Amino acid sequence: MSEPTGSEPDAGESRYERGLRVRREVLGAEYVARALAGATELDADFQRFLTETAWGTLWARPDLDRRTRSLITIGILAALGRREELLVHLRATRNTGASESDIAEALLHVAVYAGIPAANAAFAAAKAELAGPGEGKRADGDEERGRAARRKGRSR
Repeated sequence: MSEPTGSEPDAGESRYERGLRVRREVLGAEYVARALAGATELDADFQRFLTETAWGTLWARPDLDRRTRSLITIGILAALGRREELLVHLRATRNTGASESDIAEALLHVAVYAGIPAANAAFAAAKAELAGPGEGKRADGDEERGRAARRKGRSR
C-alpha cells in the first residue's frame, strides 16, 4: 500500500459527500463550486455521477497517492487529446504534489505510447498552464526544476 492520500474515508460519509470533499481538495473549492453552480436539469445527474464515481470511489481509494493518480490522469487525458480537462488536471497538480518534472516524464510516456502529436499538444498546454507571470513559478516551489527542464528542452 502507498502512503496515505491525506483524505482517508470517513465511515459516516456517503459516496457523494466523500467525492465532493476529495474533488474540492484536488481541484479546488472554487472550481468545484462553479461546476456545480453551472449544472442544469440536463447535466445535474451527470455531475452527481462523476462526483460519486470518479471522486468518491476512484480518487478516494487508498492504494495510490494523489500525485500518482494525478500523473495517470494527465497521461490519459493527454493521450485522448482532451485539452480542457487536461488543463483542469494540470492546475490541480498544485494540490496533488506532482511537479513540473513529473508532468514532463508522464508526457514523454504519452509520446511513446500514444504518439508525438498527442504529447506535443499536451506539452504546449502544460507550458501555457504552468508558466505564470514569473515564468515557471509554481505554488509548490518547484521553480528551479521547471527552469532547468525548459533550458534542457531548448538545448535539443
